[in-house]
Amino acid sequence: MKFFYVYIICFLSIFFWGCNVLKNAEANRVNPTITEADPTIFSYHEKYYLYGTSGDKTVNEGIKVYTSEDLRNWEGPAGKQSGFALRKGNTFGSKGFWAPQVFKKRNKFYMAYAANEEIAIASSHSLLGPFVQTFTRPLFNDGFKHIDPFIVKEGVNYYIYFVKLDQGNKIYVAQLSSDFSGVIAGTEKKCIEATDHWENTADSDWPVTEGPAVIKHKGVYYMFYSANDFRNIDYAVGYATSKSLFGPWKKSNQNPIISRKNTRYNGTGHGDIFQSNSGQYYYVLHVHYSNKIVSPRKTAIMPFEFVPTLSGVDSIKIDNQNFSVL
Repeated sequence: MKFFYVYIICFLSIFFWGCNVLKNAEANRVNPTITEADPTIFSYHEKYYLYGTSGDKTVNEGIKVYTSEDLRNWEGPAGKQSGFALRKGNTFGSKGFWAPQVFKKRNKFYMAYAANEEIAIASSHSLLGPFVQTFTRPLFNDGFKHIDPFIVKEGVNYYIYFVKLDQGNKIYVAQLSSDFSGVIAGTEKKCIEATDHWENTADSDWPVTEGPAVIKHKGVYYMFYSANDFRNIDYAVGYATSKSLFGPWKKSNQNPIISRKNTRYNGTGHGDIFQSNSGQYYYVLHVHYSNKIVSPRKTAIMPFEFVPTLSGVDSIKIDNQNFSVL
């Protein structure tokens, strides 16, 4: 009997060890199916970190992170909290963790994100998290809902582009307080709303412009943004330019620059701008799962470049031949 019990204990130990190995392998598998909507990619020390709105039920639990060294082979979810870089309980929000963006200030990383249709900013000493808040409250308290944050640094100040839900999804900008706990009163200004046909192909009573991503190039600000409801097959990306962070913004006559017409995927949009280790510009975005199913949305990247024009303001040229779904 003694040997029998020893045998059972050994068997159970090996069994649970094996289960744990399989669990860890699954959690950190190479080339997982990436179904992060509203994605962002942060490049740091020649490694890429991908965050987004989860394409499964964990959207109400937090925000995951995936890693890659070449933009083709991905591992994860790799966050320090069971795959999550940010998890419910450490920050503001109880559901709907959407549209993160990561930026760095001094020796800390910050994540701006939406939860409960409000915006908050959390911090971490690692890109894998955990991202936490010392004050668990949203940035805004004006009676409106807010989503889709994007942070830009100009000089010593930080500015937030965001979407306010006010008779439609409209893109605004405001200056952040120095501790990122709120915005400075009187600095808020509207930037973009749906006015062109491609931006509201369903003729909706609630027109949508969202997912702002802003980059400065040769003294000019370029804002990528998405229009139409994300469930619409015509969800697409355009851009606008301005000589000031606060506008006025001039929409490109090339719009939409990314759509189902040049990707052959429905629902192309809502992403972020990043540069590869070689300096190539990319726009990371999501597309519908298939021609018949919207979710879980798939993550994709599109190379682009700035092209000189006679006006002196470079235009954006999309390299749709190298569009790829991760």
